[in-house]
Amino acid sequence: MATDIKDTLHPVDPEAIMRLLGTRPRLLALGEPTHGAETLLGLRNELFRQLVEREGYRTIALEVDCLGGLLVDDYITRAGDPDLGLDEVMERGFSHEWGAFPGNRELVRWMRAHNEGLPAPDRVRFAGFDGPLEITGGASPRPVLTALHEYLSARVDADLLPCTAEALDRMIGADARWTDPDAMLDPSRSVGQSAEARELRLLADDLVALLDAQAPHLIATSSPEAWERVRLFGRTATGLLRYHFWLADTSPGRMTWLLGVRDAMMAANLHALAERAPTLAYGHNSHLQRSPSEMTMWGHPRLEWWGAGALVSARAGAGYGFLATALGTIPEHGVGAPAPDTVEGMLYAQLQEAQLQEAPLDETLLDEILPRAGAVVDAPRLAAALGAPPPARVSPWYGYAPLSPAHLAKADGIVFVKDVLQR
Repeated sequence: MATDIKDTLHPVDPEAIMRLLGTRPRLLALGEPTHGAETLLGLRNELFRQLVEREGYRTIALEVDCLGGLLVDDYITRAGDPDLGLDEVMERGFSHEWGAFPGNRELVRWMRAHNEGLPAPDRVRFAGFDGPLEITGGASPRPVLTALHEYLSARVDADLLPCTAEALDRMIGADARWTDPDAMLDPSRSVGQSAEARELRLLADDLVALLDAQAPHLIATSSPEAWERVRLFGRTATGLLRYHFWLADTSPGRMTWLLGVRDAMMAANLHALAERAPTLAYGHNSHLQRSPSEMTMWGHPRLEWWGAGALVSARAGAGYGFLATALGTIPEHGVGAPAPDTVEGMLYAQLQEAQLQEAPLDETLLDEILPRAGAVVDAPRLAAALGAPPPARVSPWYGYAPLSPAHLAKADGIVFVKDVLQR
């Protein structure tokens, strides 16, 4: 068994990853099992840098607000405000407080430096693929609905518009109605099923339909960037209004709907990015895996839904590649060495042996990109070597989600990191 496991391990480098994949997928996703671990962000940055330089990937997409990501993209391509500084970009361009992570700051700094002097087709782009959502709820639809309406008003006959700008503004009302953080736990606080919100869903649908119906004219009279952005505004407007609708719902399916709507928005954004250029994506394993996602929260029974990776993979097939990240220890949060009969425990033992020997297990194994040992694992071969799925690891810390052994073969590979520093 040990020999079989050892033979599934490869160096942490793009060449090993591409050999596992067989061909370069249009969209390659790297998942993480915990947010904010600087060891993992450092590894991501190095891998993504090499994949951009060697494999031709041209977009890096993170699990942050797609609208805020536009500001970051402007900054790294120098298309926006020339006086905009890195501090402001990190504060305004990243949701979920991800702008505070040094690894994300370093990624933005590198992308801007990389693009210096390059022609537009060779520049690397940045994108957020999440909706403008936080754990406490969603943003107001005003910015995206207003931008969508303004774009169409400037380019199509006014008689084709389903409403005026004034009527749209009146129906949206105060933004605070949409962003009430108490609505997540109390559906009665949400305006998502009010008469105005229901009307807005119909109007948003008509505005997006008008984009589609007038596409030849709009593409001919817009820059590629303007067309790309208005399509994003349309997807976000309809997704946000759907999210707010289910935020106001009281049925047993409410939370499953909310989780599913969010990931459907992510999937739509990832499809659009990959359509534009070869794309690298980074977010939580639960969003990017091909297997069903599941979680327990706020006293609900176990919730299960299809994440963005599963949705993209169903349509893109071999055009989607997924690498899950797993780890051994997070000392800062009391996550010690994994039990030896778990997948993580078996991989941990192999890397522990390599470190004790002060030599790789074979001539190609283990580049020390990180201060700690790591390896890329051939997940389908490992699953075959193990036979029946071993016991799942149980994490003592809620912030770390272990691998699901039963779904091991559905990942193209595993990036395993022996020891992780959280900050």
